[in-house]
Amino acid sequence: MAASKYKRIVLKLSGESLAGEQNFGINPEVVEDIARQVKEVRKQGLEVAVIVGGGNIWRGLSGSAKGMDRASADYMGMLATVMNALALQDALEKLDVDTRVQTAIEMRQVAEPYIRRKAIRHMEKGRVVIFGAGTGNPYFSTDTTAALRAAEIEADVILMAKKGTDGIYDSDPNKNPDAKKFHELSYIEILNRGLAVMDTTATSLCMDNKIPLVVFNIDQHENIVKAALGEDIGTTVGGDK
Repeated sequence: MAASKYKRIVLKLSGESLAGEQNFGINPEVVEDIARQVKEVRKQGLEVAVIVGGGNIWRGLSGSAKGMDRASADYMGMLATVMNALALQDALEKLDVDTRVQTAIEMRQVAEPYIRRKAIRHMEKGRVVIFGAGTGNPYFSTDTTAALRAAEIEADVILMAKKGTDGIYDSDPNKNPDAKKFHELSYIEILNRGLAVMDTTATSLCMDNKIPLVVFNIDQHENIVKAALGEDIGTTVGGDK
């Protein structure tokens, strides 16, 4: 298998990607397949950090938390991401992949607190690090967490695994059969076009720190491995170092 052009990657998984076809909760078979692909990426010598959303458990103000105080709803969403992180850790460790979960909200009984230098050291030792609880602050998404952590740990790329779409389009391909898929984009184009790839805070962070982003379909066979090895899949966004 060809060597990757990356050394250290951040894999961003939506919570929905862990649910599979059931669209809610955690599907053990799906989590096992993701873990198996992460193990293969590690075997290629890449350092891996993972950030998981919580939408399969808690949808925030657009769903489960309608009418709730925004800060309370966001904290509940952070706890959902920790549940997903622990599920993925369990699947990885069953495949003999050394894994650490670090959380932005301290919960020492189940995970380490997030410490940047310690996270980097874990990866240098070959461990997969999963970041849970977002940034630890309300009003920030897990997309922003991915951008922030990627900048902090000096990752070479963010691999954004999307469920149900194979890249970035100029409109919703599920609603518009004539939607145009982009092969490459710049971050400023995303902002100017108002494309719903990630929130504007995350987009700006990636742009300011010149972090490349690859958006691809997690439903397609072995796409996590292909993206990590630098194969031409999905849509690549700016940040050429």
